[in-house]
Amino acid sequence: MSKANTMITVRKATDSASILDIQGEVTAFSENALMDAYTQASTDGARSVILNFDGLEYMNSSGIGLLVTLLIRAKRQGQRLLAFGLSEHYQHIFELTRLDDAIPIFEGESQALAAAR
Repeated sequence: MSKANTMITVRKATDSASILDIQGEVTAFSENALMDAYTQASTDGARSVILNFDGLEYMNSSGIGLLVTLLIRAKRQGQRLLAFGLSEHYQHIFELTRLDDAIPIFEGESQALAAAR
């Protein structure tokens, strides 16, 4: 059985926004790491959760599915998901799947934080 090659750290950026720094791969095996990080960000009182994809090496369709699950959880909690650091390839995938309609993509961390305010 394969294991996750994913490391996610949670940073509290402001009183109402947390950043999930994603390193490695986002696949089906990343579910526990991603959901645990989201839970940690939520218990810190984040109204906006910002996904930092600067360290993303690989994401497959199962990873996209996890982001949709995360989006549903965030919407139920009245939270917003935002993203930055996506390569051109993954930005294109977000556009094709229309995930960028639900998770706005920003150039960098400062732009995402400004939008989270």
